[in-house]
Amino acid sequence: MTTVTESQVRADEQQNRGCSRKRKEDPRFIQGKGNYVDDIKLPGMLHGDFVRSPFAHARIKSINKEPALNHPGVHAVLTAEDLKPLNLHWMPTLAGDMQAVLADEKVAFQNQEVAMVIADDRYIAADATELVEVEYEELPVLVDPHHAMDDDAPVIREDIAGKKEGGHGLRLHDNHIFTWEVGDKDATDRVFDEAEVTVKQDLLYPRVHPCPLETCGCVASFDSINGELTVHLTSQAPHVVRTVFSQLSGIAESKVHINSPDIGGGFGNKVGVYPGYVVASVASIVLGRPVKWVEDRIENLSTTAFARDYHMTGELAADSQGRIKALRANVLADHGAFDSCADPRKWPAGFFNICTGSYDIPTAYARVDGVYTNKAPGGVAYRCSFRVTEASYLIERMIDVLAQKLDIDKAEIRRRNFIQPEQFPYSTPLGWEYDSGSYPAALERVLEAVDYEGLRKEQAEKRARGKLMGIGISTFTEVVGAGPSKNCDILGVGMFDSCEVRVHPTGSAIARFGTKSQGQGHETTYAQILGTEIGISSENIQVEEGDTDTAPYGLGTYGSRSTPVGGAAAARAGQKVHAKAKRIAAHLLEVSEDDLEWDVDRFQVKGVPDQAKTMTEVAWAAYNDVPEGMEHGLEAVEYYDPPNLTFPFGAYVCVVDIDRHTGESHIRRFYALDDCGTRINPMIIEGQIHGGLTEGFAVAMGQQLAFDEAGNILGASLMDYFVPTAVETPQWELDYTETPSPHHPIGAKGVAESPHVGSIPCFSNAVVDAFAHQGISHMNMPHDAYRVWRTIHELGLDAD
Repeated sequence: MTTVTESQVRADEQQNRGCSRKRKEDPRFIQGKGNYVDDIKLPGMLHGDFVRSPFAHARIKSINKEPALNHPGVHAVLTAEDLKPLNLHWMPTLAGDMQAVLADEKVAFQNQEVAMVIADDRYIAADATELVEVEYEELPVLVDPHHAMDDDAPVIREDIAGKKEGGHGLRLHDNHIFTWEVGDKDATDRVFDEAEVTVKQDLLYPRVHPCPLETCGCVASFDSINGELTVHLTSQAPHVVRTVFSQLSGIAESKVHINSPDIGGGFGNKVGVYPGYVVASVASIVLGRPVKWVEDRIENLSTTAFARDYHMTGELAADSQGRIKALRANVLADHGAFDSCADPRKWPAGFFNICTGSYDIPTAYARVDGVYTNKAPGGVAYRCSFRVTEASYLIERMIDVLAQKLDIDKAEIRRRNFIQPEQFPYSTPLGWEYDSGSYPAALERVLEAVDYEGLRKEQAEKRARGKLMGIGISTFTEVVGAGPSKNCDILGVGMFDSCEVRVHPTGSAIARFGTKSQGQGHETTYAQILGTEIGISSENIQVEEGDTDTAPYGLGTYGSRSTPVGGAAAARAGQKVHAKAKRIAAHLLEVSEDDLEWDVDRFQVKGVPDQAKTMTEVAWAAYNDVPEGMEHGLEAVEYYDPPNLTFPFGAYVCVVDIDRHTGESHIRRFYALDDCGTRINPMIIEGQIHGGLTEGFAVAMGQQLAFDEAGNILGASLMDYFVPTAVETPQWELDYTETPSPHHPIGAKGVAESPHVGSIPCFSNAVVDAFAHQGISHMNMPHDAYRVWRTIHELGLDAD
């Protein structure tokens, strides 16, 4: 019989780190008591709506505001000409480019913001946008990035035409943004020249959109008496937005207040600054009244930041046994009309150099060229670190292409190329130092769980009967936790993050963070981390984020920064509180600190457990009985600058059956093993993995923002853009291993984005594998029923 100790009982009661406790924030959400931007109503509040361009590329000949201004309830119509005296008609992007706030003399993508109508309510504003008369002169449209640098290509950005230097170096063409290279090109070329086997494949990762449940919006309110601007907005990085607003407006940053209340999903879509935020703020300053702007779904899909749109060519060089000797990657990145990627400043192509994946590849080279086209700007990290999903897709697809050429099983070729556990910390040829991992063990665990050998036998039998069955494997490594300020920053601000914790006299606590949850459960997991480090129940720790007036400066939540950086700040702050509490406890017990030991929630004298002081007792003493020379109170602030990023990993297997008459794919089984280092709340981890896998399924099997030759967007509503419901979503089987990060204060690595990164190539590999016996080595995403059926038809497999 197992004996439960008093310490174990107390630990269970605290529901701290490692415990599957329910999310503290959920009661308000499931009861409809959340507080979102569109819930905010201020006295005298007006509403804004945009006049948007019907054309993808056109010169603005004239704008006639008068019919709209004469409409009852309209207070103003703002255009670029109204913003020019304030120098607010253009704004800096996080990527070091400039973006038009309102179209300045010409439009560069369909639905670009041309004017904002300010009216008494949103319906009057929407009606009045139809009354603004804009005369356009259509211009040639550039949609295909492969023609962006043609001699006769239309110039998208006339404001920087002729400039030879951009924010990231030499520009090769008026539509060229940057060239980013990493690795040893000459050495890589030599390996390819001498290799026994080489493979090469063009890969398209199409333009997709995060499509969060809540669209973007803000409520701006300017106090003309005190010269203060308050903006409530849907931001994943409110402190960065505050800095940008101060730089744009000239208002002292101390008088700019940004508040991000509850956010209904972000997935990278709510990192940047959008024109609506700026124009609503200007309108509030000009009119002296609060102004609300909330976009609709079509505006969100067609104008806010997209993701991906990477046109890649992957190459592998190997020996005849499938041992990889080199990787080469060339990418054409379509950034749209402005470079408004949300990447760290020194990483114009994000962390794409993670493209060697989980494999011990000795030599590699990658080049990315960014170009402008007549599409909406963006390039955000849609549920991944910066461009990591694209990198993972490239290497995992190329591994399968190589396996098929050499007729080696796809699991076996991964075994032969894995980085081994004893090689960590492992330095990649493209500049990363992986912290820890056990890739072979993860793969073997998954293969055994799904009976991989049995699946292969079943597949062979079905192929003999003309059935289509595919088995996909993905063994991925992600890089998260941006990041060390020595090489990661946004607008020159290092990507540290922060925690401020105060323990009250009665033993409860409040903690404030520079991150911002959009549904990740920060109020729960941060409290669990702090509760463990301090020794109080997580139930008694209140977590706050998003208000720049109260939260310490931080770089926000995206790229799985929460646990690797914000969680580390929480642990360090908790440890500081714990250290001070220990000194107070020693004072109260009249012993040396060295004579104390810790037991869940109390300090006790070694060998004399009855002589103890609980953390609640210590907290009370911190405000009335502290050692001589010590400050009263029990609080700490930590600005955590990580020494390295963290590298979660996983192994996934997908089994798909395809109807050869309709092209419909049925995901029969999806087994996902994730290793996120130390696990804080298993229940939240499972929920985050479910969400990431579901979005990965959406991207691989149906999502795409497509355009016609005139630049008209073809997927700007949920009638056309695939967002899976519970009906379409497969059932997920989850597993894990636990390999702590050696440099993180509690060994945690982050998890919410890994399933998105790892699942997409797994789905794609499964679909392609269904046709491998027909000589097919690659099919572009998305793998919707029509595209799959078209392949079936071209191969003649739909005949009875």
